[in-house]
Amino acid sequence: MAIREDVLVVGGGIAGATAALAAAESGATVRLLSHKKSTLRQASGLVDVLGAVGGDGSTGGDGSAAGGPKLIADPFEALDRLPDSHPYRVVGADAIRDGLGLFDEAVGDAYAGEHTDRNALVLTHGGTIKPTARYPESVAPGLASSEEDTLLVGFAGLTDFDAPTAAAHLEATDVPFAIDGVTVTFPVKFRDDALTTRFAKALDTDESSARKRLADAVRDAAADLDDYERVGFPAMLGDDAGREVRAELADRLGATVFQIPTGPPSLLGMQLEDLLLDALDDAGIRLASGNPAVGYEASDGRVESVLVDRRGREVPYAAEEFVLATGGLVGKGIDSDREAVTEPIFDCHVPHPTDRYDWSEPEAFGDHAFARFGVVPDDDLRPTDGSGATEFGNLRAAGGVLGGADTAREKSAAGVSLATGAYAGRRAGEEAMR
Repeated sequence: MAIREDVLVVGGGIAGATAALAAAESGATVRLLSHKKSTLRQASGLVDVLGAVGGDGSTGGDGSAAGGPKLIADPFEALDRLPDSHPYRVVGADAIRDGLGLFDEAVGDAYAGEHTDRNALVLTHGGTIKPTARYPESVAPGLASSEEDTLLVGFAGLTDFDAPTAAAHLEATDVPFAIDGVTVTFPVKFRDDALTTRFAKALDTDESSARKRLADAVRDAAADLDDYERVGFPAMLGDDAGREVRAELADRLGATVFQIPTGPPSLLGMQLEDLLLDALDDAGIRLASGNPAVGYEASDGRVESVLVDRRGREVPYAAEEFVLATGGLVGKGIDSDREAVTEPIFDCHVPHPTDRYDWSEPEAFGDHAFARFGVVPDDDLRPTDGSGATEFGNLRAAGGVLGGADTAREKSAAGVSLATGAYAGRRAGEEAMR
């Protein structure tokens, strides 16, 4: 017997969580299916809406992205510069605001940026400046728009963040403040392959007086700590007790303390995942994880159920309405081999050049076709077939599985997930409750 809900969302990332939350607001019963943990733990924890537009991907003589996309200050003012096929052009600015509103409600005061449409400028672990729409409150004191002299602190053996190098790169961009970097030894000894969470937990519990010893190490390494108004660390300053850790370090250092987003595994990404899971639980959304969706059952142009593989047995999950939010090529929501590009659950049409060599460009930062691979939606986010007809009347797509956007170049991945997730979830909920 099939497990039945009003709305079934397939995919556990930002798009899936947003779609589930939006559908639940209609009063519908909602279940979210996810196979594995989302890719959020590999992400920075920042929420970009639109950071750059335009560019042809060409490079200059020094290898720089001379023809690359140009950074923008206000994502909403740049929407009309996107192609008609872009998901933002399909759902409109209201859906972007709706998605951001759902996000703000879900994460509460753990994130900042809701006070303005304009992008904030966040320092990155690579020594660059990234435009983003929402960012953890622990990152907020380190924005590049603040003219406060800054010291960056890295840890010996942490290859993801070299503080002196990052500081030198930022200084070369003419940031409006003095910036330096130092490297210290973390006060608790770990194995070389220790996870970010191990550092964070040591500061949470103040293992071996880690907080005082870390502050002392920074004071010893800095020529004159009084020269700096803020001190930035890689994002591992505590997990459960993060605010307490940062407050104590700030008191001991006599400067504001902030975190710098890092590469994977990302503590900020893991914390965002936890916030979204808590919001789903609070909304009464049922979760089913650990088993892959492998197919579907349909009749008369409508999906009846999604088939989930449970130890070799296909279990149907039925619903009135469905949202596909399984991600793009990275999230395995879009699959490819040497011959073709496919959507593996519903076998939705994914347009792509027949010649595999046309999937990419010679330039590393070029305008690659594969970056925009995905299903093609109608004006209600329902996937269409090769002739433009709707594949299924009760299936909508959201997030990275949608084609038409190069979210990496545009710095728009989370925003596309929020906007399309909100739209698809609300429409699914409305239709299910008719």
